[in-house]
Amino acid sequence: MSTEALPVLTPNDFASDQDVRWCPGCGDYSILAQMKKVLASLGVVRENTVFVSGIGCSSRFPYYMNTYGIHSIHGRAPAVATGLKIARPELSVWVITGDGDALSIGGNHLMHCIRRNLDMNIVLFNNRIYGLTKGQYSPTSPLGQINKSAPLGVIDNPLHPLSIAIGCEATFVARSIDVNIKHLGMVLERAAAHNGTAFIEVYQNCNVFNDGAWEYATDRNTKLDTTIELEHGKPLIFGKNRDKGIRLNGLEPEVVELGKGISEDDLLFHDEKAAEPSLAYLLSRMRFPEYPEPIGVFRAVDRPRYEEEVVRQIDAATKKQGEGTLESLFNAGDTWDIN
Repeated sequence: MSTEALPVLTPNDFASDQDVRWCPGCGDYSILAQMKKVLASLGVVRENTVFVSGIGCSSRFPYYMNTYGIHSIHGRAPAVATGLKIARPELSVWVITGDGDALSIGGNHLMHCIRRNLDMNIVLFNNRIYGLTKGQYSPTSPLGQINKSAPLGVIDNPLHPLSIAIGCEATFVARSIDVNIKHLGMVLERAAAHNGTAFIEVYQNCNVFNDGAWEYATDRNTKLDTTIELEHGKPLIFGKNRDKGIRLNGLEPEVVELGKGISEDDLLFHDEKAAEPSLAYLLSRMRFPEYPEPIGVFRAVDRPRYEEEVVRQIDAATKKQGEGTLESLFNAGDTWDIN
């Protein structure tokens, strides 16, 4: 292994020569900027980094990164990334997708990628709308939303991305917000360091077709009361005055005020390393306005990685049966002659 020091890179080194073609004011710009900053700070090798995307506004991402990239087909980015990671396990693989791309046509591929626990990062931009196709409702659009494909209001029950990921036994699950740049950078950095599938949902604003979808979580006058930042080993406290918290009332979360016979010790303490994902799932179900919505790392646990197990099986089979040849493979099993 070479001991030569890697070159020091800046965020600009990760910027491609392509014109960025998102709408002015789109939340995607912030996510792109934080990604470039994080990769530069990690000292990653650009030649060993690959971004894989499907279809949608977010899926233009690979064009704007000065790394390798694959702009694949609708919903299939996790499948393409799976094949790439198995063939080249040394690569740093990032899947960039949206709520429509990942959870509609791509739901099956996303689910199986997460449960396999390949060492890759999946970043889901959630703007609760189809942006590229001009404003139809998506799998995360809230009930009653008026849009181009639901002029009388959405009647489909929305999906919650983190609940799906935790239900698939994801080993790393997190949520951040496009304009909370410091927090977003932290989450991306944590994801990059995780060994296994890291699933990150980013609340992202589409200022053309669904402007203000996350305003309650981004407005400086409300966000301290409508979001709660998760910290491992610490109680769930929130509010402008840090005087409110979350405790369990049986199996239900409950908002309480501190100081009225209730102390921090009575609150729910966050444990991102818990092997049992039930509490992480409970947190993923907390929705505004009934509860403050959690941001941060919900779960971070270790489990064997799929690509390592594939390599282990191949090595074991090779040791037992030898290298083999294509000719012997073609003639193996049931064969017949056609006269």
